[in-house]
Amino acid sequence: MAERQYFGTDGIRGTANTSPMTAEVAMHVGMAAGQYFTNGDHRHRVIIGKDTRLSGYMLEAAMTSGFASVGMDVVLVGPMPTPAIAMLTRSLRADLGVMISASHNAYADNGIKLFGPDGFKLSDEIELAIETAMQGPMDDLLAGSADIGRARRLDDVQGRYVEFAKATFPASKRLEDLKIVLDCANGAAYKVAPAVLWELGADLVTIGVSPDGFNINEGCGSTDTDLLCQTVVDERADIGIALDGDADRLLVSDEKGRLVDGDQLMALIARSWQQSGRIKGGGIVATVMSNLGLERHLEGLGLSLARTKVGDRYVVEHMRAHGFNLGGEQSGHMVMTDYGTTGDGLVSALQVLDALVDSGKPASEVCAVFDRTPQILENVRFTGASPLNDATLKAAIAEGDAQMGDKGRLVIRPSGTEPLIRVMGECNDEALLRNIISDIVNAVKAAQ
Repeated sequence: MAERQYFGTDGIRGTANTSPMTAEVAMHVGMAAGQYFTNGDHRHRVIIGKDTRLSGYMLEAAMTSGFASVGMDVVLVGPMPTPAIAMLTRSLRADLGVMISASHNAYADNGIKLFGPDGFKLSDEIELAIETAMQGPMDDLLAGSADIGRARRLDDVQGRYVEFAKATFPASKRLEDLKIVLDCANGAAYKVAPAVLWELGADLVTIGVSPDGFNINEGCGSTDTDLLCQTVVDERADIGIALDGDADRLLVSDEKGRLVDGDQLMALIARSWQQSGRIKGGGIVATVMSNLGLERHLEGLGLSLARTKVGDRYVVEHMRAHGFNLGGEQSGHMVMTDYGTTGDGLVSALQVLDALVDSGKPASEVCAVFDRTPQILENVRFTGASPLNDATLKAAIAEGDAQMGDKGRLVIRPSGTEPLIRVMGECNDEALLRNIISDIVNAVKAAQ
């Protein structure tokens, strides 16, 4: 497959007003994607949502222009979670869904995620076809004057998603006995997530619900959980829930202010679903970054752990191909295909809360499902070309593998969304692991 210029592991992402996150590129993506999905005699439709970043206004307008120029009608829904856009794409029988968001990144970044009419993220092949069209004469894609698309806003979209999310929680249960701290990261779920938990009866304390265009993920959300954990302790809450900027991932704090990652949450949901006979595929799907302790725990339950490369799209592809209904990432992306087509932090939280209500035990007991194998992850920023081809770095990685043997594993990879090399290792011997990771990190830095 040809190398892609714009699309990474999760759509297109970059610094706003700098290529590729310019209004011009966004318009061209709209034109090319719109042309690709305009292939029938019906009136074609695209759904566009966004998070709360300042640059969302600019990119939303540019993409609306691009889609309309090739004859697609545009439905604008404003700030909404990524999973809501996937759901609405199917519900409204749209040809395409667009989420303008850089997820957990700071406000200065933005991104474009595309969903097909089935609500799933586009394949590599379709993304490549869109890029190919962007490199050709754009004027050739334009519709005739009488066929230009229209744009309208959908006013009741928040209520639609609130009811969808509530329907994933058992109708016989309420959350009235739980005090919950909810952190919406000043992002896309700042209205809908509190509405869902309040309507289910929770005693709710909210943080990260006052977006101003600049404060998304700033000192809050699933990538900066200190405020959440402290607020849980200060408020004597039963549990804390942290979403990210586009609300497709979840992390949790127990009542003691201790963070619970995606691996533990997947283990909790897998065990709950196995007990109720709901698990499909004989296990779950996760990435190469998930902890060895998760794999060993699942084996003890008679379940398997299938691993994919990093990126929730690859998790979903494996789930669809092999009949799994639960998968996700250590970072908190969890996909439950019984309910949706992409990661949904709020729906995942409701599954955790369901298990918590059933148990009658504190979150510190319910969410500590397995003993983690010692794991270290270091992110090393680089400039210019990726240092992974450096001979000295390759030798350091090989030496680390040899020292670790069968006691653990290494995963060294570039980030798909930022100029980072992620250096991860797991080993039963933590002291050995620290030395190995330190040597590799130093080799990455020296290779630049």
